[in-house]
Amino acid sequence: MLAIKTEGLCKDYRLGFWRRRTRVLHALDLTVEAGETFGYLGPNGAGKTTTLKLLLGLVLPSAGRAWLLEQEVGDPEVRAAVGFLPENPSFYDYLTGEEFLAYGARLAGIPRRRAREQIAALLDQVGLMGAGRMQLRKYSKGMLQRIGLAQALLGDPPLVILDEPMSGLDPIGRKEVRDIILRLRAEGRTVFFSSHIIPDVEMICDRVGILLGGRLARVGRLDELLGTEVESVEVTAVGLPEPIVEELGVLALAPPLVQGGRALFRLRGDVEVDKLLRRVLEAGGRIASVTPQKRGLEELFLAEVRAGARR
Repeated sequence: MLAIKTEGLCKDYRLGFWRRRTRVLHALDLTVEAGETFGYLGPNGAGKTTTLKLLLGLVLPSAGRAWLLEQEVGDPEVRAAVGFLPENPSFYDYLTGEEFLAYGARLAGIPRRRAREQIAALLDQVGLMGAGRMQLRKYSKGMLQRIGLAQALLGDPPLVILDEPMSGLDPIGRKEVRDIILRLRAEGRTVFFSSHIIPDVEMICDRVGILLGGRLARVGRLDELLGTEVESVEVTAVGLPEPIVEELGVLALAPPLVQGGRALFRLRGDVEVDKLLRRVLEAGGRIASVTPQKRGLEELFLAEVRAGARR
């Protein structure tokens, strides 16, 4: 079953003083399987938020069609099955966190008793159990992001669409959001989210799409996009005299990083690694770690952005 499908989806806006028609999304063809966690990447202005608004029926397409959970976008039934967190959520700030979620539950038609149970559980999941009775005007940006995520999960929607869900969160908050997304995936739910925080996307997504200038430049599973080829090997050695570190530096791709009696060497391949390991042992040192380095999502993303700029 497809959770999301688009065919030739386009969006034009009239911009500037002369109201010239400008296309911000070009013929988007995209599918997301049910149960997938899909990361949607792109620089500012690439069209990510526009895509999400089109999927949710918040704006109308200039051309093309889109479906959610195999029902055409705009169908009232499918809206009840989708949870959404915008990039910059705005709330009634005189409500408390609990009151805001209760209001959202009523709009979603969730029975009162079930809503109370869900609200307590969701506040705990997003780390706001102690702030449920605090007015939203007293929440920090990170706390507002978390309460917005909690409302997106009201009613246990099978499809959750998140626009920059890690925005404004500290490292602990980011980890909590990642854990929530991983839990949703374990429950078989579909999560489609945009993000600028590429390491988070690489950590939790099944597939990713890279949007550049309103066009889908790359899409696929991470192992397909990144490949399995080892680009370099990092070796950390301990207990080496300074002259030996300098001697072994000629094998490395860059000057070794020395700190606290540990020397980190970045090597091209197996031949250099073998030579370094033998010399370290001969010199009376020891090997702390040997770590193959593969191409990461951030490198792929930056390469695609540079290639798009050249085009």
